Amino acid sequence: MRGLAGPVALADRLEKSKALDTPIRVLAKTVRQRIRPGRLRDLLHGVPTGKPLHPPLATVSLGCWLSAALLDLTDGDPRATRVLLATGIANALPTAAAGLTDWSSLHREQQRVGFVHMLSNVAALGLFSGSLLARVRGREQMGRTLTLAGLGLAGLGGYLGGHMAYRQAAGANHAPQVTHLVPLGWHDLCLLRDLPEGRPVARRLGYIQLFVLRQGEAVTVLADRCPHLAGPLHQGRLVMENGEACVVCPWHGSTFRLADGSVRHGPATAPAPMFETRIRRDGTLQVRPGLT
Repeated sequence: MRGLAGPVALADRLEKSKALDTPIRVLAKTVRQRIRPGRLRDLLHGVPTGKPLHPPLATVSLGCWLSAALLDLTDGDPRATRVLLATGIANALPTAAAGLTDWSSLHREQQRVGFVHMLSNVAALGLFSGSLLARVRGREQMGRTLTLAGLGLAGLGGYLGGHMAYRQAAGANHAPQVTHLVPLGWHDLCLLRDLPEGRPVARRLGYIQLFVLRQGEAVTVLADRCPHLAGPLHQGRLVMENGEACVVCPWHGSTFRLADGSVRHGPATAPAPMFETRIRRDGTLQVRPGLT
């Protein structure tokens, strides 16, 4: 366990360090301005697939570079090594675009770790590119040395990326797992007359806070925590997207259809859990977790 204390302590210190906050703030703002909300941004977040795009892309590049290093260590085919290096380098551009897009919409503590993660990977990319160039020029030994050095930096970047994903929960689904926290069946929530007309409010059901919107006799109920980073959806804006009513998270702009909680725009990739509703004869609103 002592061996793990070093990297864990380093990552924890990065979370708290304000030394890089100025370039982080400038870069994050620039990314948000250059990659505006729309199809490209949603694609880079991974909205069409329902999962963040950056991690699988990063795995491709890292796998190529690790395979190239293994070929070097086993005196494998030099041509195959160059192909692997080139593939990893070419894949690094969309990987970085997806990572930067996600990173620009994270909390500051996550961005601090992510910034060093990015610097490590950029340095690794430079070393792998230098390795490929050296091999093309016939300097195989220099290429092997640069590959090993690049792999070390890529390993550091990968560790910090894992810290973001598993310790800081960047990219994870932050919406409550309603099927585990709310028993199946109908539950009394509140009287219909106690809900304001056309304005979302928060109501509690056991352990879960709910987004509740009354429009006449119809009531929409979603889990209130945004799946991206748990922002309060009841404080968000109501908008129309292609003729469909949606709510926009006030923290990072994730947009969800009120009809079913599905994602219209990222950075969220998971839907907001939906609740079915009905009104009892005495005017009590009842809800139950959506069955679909």
